[in-house]
Amino acid sequence: MISRTGAHDLNLGAELGEAILCLQGDALDAALSRIARNVLESPQGGYVRQSPSHDDVPQLVRAVLPGTFYVLSGKKNGYTEQDQARLAVLTDLTVRLFATKAELGKRMNETAQVQLQQQSQILDQMQESVITMDLAGFIVSWNRGAEKLFGYTASEAIGKNILFLYDDEELDGLKLFDVFLEQGGREMEVRRRKKSGEVFWASLTLSPLCDANKEPIGIIGYLRDITERKQAEERINHLAYYDLLTGLPNRTLFKKLVDKALIQFQRNSTLGSLLFIDLNRFKPINDTLGHHIGDLLLKQVAERLRRTLRDNDVVARLGSDEFAIALLEINQHYHAGLVAQKLLAALDEEFIIEGHELRIGASIGISVYPQDGQDADNLIRRADIAMFKAKRSGEGVGGGYVFYNQEMNHTIAGRLHIESALRRALERKEFSLLYQPKIDIATGKIIGAEALLRWLHPERGMISPVDFIPVAEETGLILQIDAWVLETACAQARKWRDLGQDAFRVAVNVSAKEFTNSLPERVGDVLSRHNIAPQWLELEITESMLMNSAQGVLGIMDEITTLGVTLSLDDFGTGYSSLSYLKRFPIDTLKIDRSFIQGIPEDVNDCAIASAIISMAKQLKHRVIAEGVESQEQLNFLKNAGCDEVQGYMFSHPVSAAKFEEMLVKDYRFAL
Repeated sequence: MISRTGAHDLNLGAELGEAILCLQGDALDAALSRIARNVLESPQGGYVRQSPSHDDVPQLVRAVLPGTFYVLSGKKNGYTEQDQARLAVLTDLTVRLFATKAELGKRMNETAQVQLQQQSQILDQMQESVITMDLAGFIVSWNRGAEKLFGYTASEAIGKNILFLYDDEELDGLKLFDVFLEQGGREMEVRRRKKSGEVFWASLTLSPLCDANKEPIGIIGYLRDITERKQAEERINHLAYYDLLTGLPNRTLFKKLVDKALIQFQRNSTLGSLLFIDLNRFKPINDTLGHHIGDLLLKQVAERLRRTLRDNDVVARLGSDEFAIALLEINQHYHAGLVAQKLLAALDEEFIIEGHELRIGASIGISVYPQDGQDADNLIRRADIAMFKAKRSGEGVGGGYVFYNQEMNHTIAGRLHIESALRRALERKEFSLLYQPKIDIATGKIIGAEALLRWLHPERGMISPVDFIPVAEETGLILQIDAWVLETACAQARKWRDLGQDAFRVAVNVSAKEFTNSLPERVGDVLSRHNIAPQWLELEITESMLMNSAQGVLGIMDEITTLGVTLSLDDFGTGYSSLSYLKRFPIDTLKIDRSFIQGIPEDVNDCAIASAIISMAKQLKHRVIAEGVESQEQLNFLKNAGCDEVQGYMFSHPVSAAKFEEMLVKDYRFAL
């Protein structure tokens, strides 16, 4: 059974323990004073944190802690032994409780220090950079990961504002803190600056740092260097969206940029234009001088295009020698034509590449937003159609430009139909050869024939070479067609030889694509296979072939003439003739183009050109033939000027092999 005194002590100990262990400051002082008054049963009992006063009022004092006392004062009848005993018990118990609290505090502090050391070791062992900041962005902790990442020691970084690590391009960090305090932690990719000045990419995760009441008191930042990953992503992105050779956007990125711009155009009712560019004469340069020279040429072309355009215009390489340009925000559609003229002028100056002086031009097709299309695909497709129109217009090496219209769309649709039909024509034997006589202007005797290709389509009837030869050249089908023409013409020559005819020249046109290093061997094989002499064959080439690569062409021509096959220069006067070329190349015959014959004798200029060609050919020891002769007046002029041969409707249209054979058998002579 607990005595009254023991129970009182227990209650006193519990009350004192709760106050001392749970309270502090003024609240603790007020509780201890209240306990003292209750224990001492005196309203003058108290607990003070300073020395008691030394006035005339008698005091009974007990020291609890240095500078802290229990005081019993002002009793009228003095202090009893019971007062002294109670004050001693209260004091003793309070001293022991404060000592216990101090011991507990010491142990808790030691535990906390151990925990802090462990946490610090853990943070220092982490590979990630961990930085703690207050709400103003000033750094309060900095682990070893941060030292390794940024190059600053903890003493150099702590106390500074986090903004000193920011790259110039980053946003205001203080605003960033506000976002995180409102929304919580999140992850992002940022750019930061090291002590060395190097800027790098980092993965940053920010989390609010809160107190016991879950109120934000700072921010914890976790950073990890991701520079290698970002560089790899940039390389992959560059491979996916940029042309490796020129550094220009590729087709995929170009379409994205154009579509993005068109969205803005729709909002602002703005005009835009797209230019599709195909280089003229790039392929023969690339084939003859090699891909290395071709690549360097493309890089220089790309640079000239860039320099000609405004900063906000977009230029891309779509593939091979094709480029595209998006003109953003033009005032009038014809402004695109002015830009096209500037581009052509920029390409007009010769390119100097490893000692080679090269000249190229461009064919440019133009589509305009919004009338020609509402998206990148349609604008590109229609500018491409216009480019084909410009290409076929044939304005020479310098090129030209054409705007898209609906008629072009129909034309290109017909071209696609011809292309697909051409692929079947060889298999179905829809091609045939007609032969137009070449006549000696002095005797009227047939001394040769030109083999002319014809295509009899099963549904569309006879299709003119003017319509299908350009398509065949663009698609590469011309190589198969040329091979068929050469084979068929030589087979027919063999038949005429077997009839006892003396050898005469059957002229076959050779396209630029076929005029390669393998041509002499193929010609020799055909002659051998049909067992005919080379005097039966003449190859007609165009002036433009001489311009591709003089040295390479000269070697091919020498091999052909070594076989005994003669060469004729077709359409003379329409291209880029040079006396130095004519002097060097082993050409037997010059063929005056029909465009210079039609105006004779009325057109003074045509007469002067034809006379000059004939006179020049004579001095160079070349024979001259005029094509397209249709009147006696033309014939008389050419005969008086010294022309050697003629062909044209005045004498005979192109005829079948059977009809031509009939004229040969009869030794037909044309009346001159």
